[in-house]
Amino acid sequence: MITGAVLGSPIKHSLSPVLHKAAFEFLGVEGNYSAIKVSSGGLAKFIETRSSEFDYLSLTMPLKEEVLGLGFHADALTQRIQSGNTMIKKDDKWSISSTDGSGFVAALEHAGIREIDSVLILGAGGTARAVTGALDSIAQNIHVLGRSSLRQEALESAVSHSHFAYHRWSSDVDFTEYSLVVNTTPAGAADLLAGSVNPGIQATLFDVIYKPWPTELAQRWSDCGGAVINGLELLMYQGLDQLALVLDVEFDREALATHLRAVLRKSAR
Repeated sequence: MITGAVLGSPIKHSLSPVLHKAAFEFLGVEGNYSAIKVSSGGLAKFIETRSSEFDYLSLTMPLKEEVLGLGFHADALTQRIQSGNTMIKKDDKWSISSTDGSGFVAALEHAGIREIDSVLILGAGGTARAVTGALDSIAQNIHVLGRSSLRQEALESAVSHSHFAYHRWSSDVDFTEYSLVVNTTPAGAADLLAGSVNPGIQATLFDVIYKPWPTELAQRWSDCGGAVINGLELLMYQGLDQLALVLDVEFDREALATHLRAVLRKSAR
């Protein structure tokens, strides 16, 4: 019996339990997975009091950065991007990794996107850093639109090959400069940017939000003729990578992806 949970706040909207339970059933694995609200500053206490109940944990906002301060071993990628979304317990010891970046790239590849000229990432939190690190060398130019310069250094440290630029948040954005735009902000935060989307837009929008859907930005993007990738794709592929790390079983990745995509879309309605 394997037991997992997704931690974060807010958490009621999360479809991670649907994803992991459906994967267990598809693979014939005996397991359980739940969603638990853990607010900012509460992760250390949760691990101290309840870690014995779980074999692995998925982390969402606002815990992806907080987890790095708990003293557990983190792999090189997670240290570089300073963001972790996966905790795995082996021999009673926890380790931290991130599947956000690999899941993001897998979702792009599924959409047929493998080469990117310029990308604009909206937001500067843990998911933004994972996406930034994943796009390093894939995208020639990586620009980040953030509300504060406090996270600029951490984002820059995630890039070693691509050209990087950080811009302060503005509601007036020229999206025509980019071939890909990635929204990593919380639900509603990027709604004001919808006014900057004009008919005939050529860039693809990857909105990591999947509920509520569509976001105002995604709806405007689609109405103006632009391609939109739903956040369910990131949820699914990063979840697949988590399962690959956690489960000691071989599985057909694409067969499971097809199954989970159908399950998640039905649940998200």
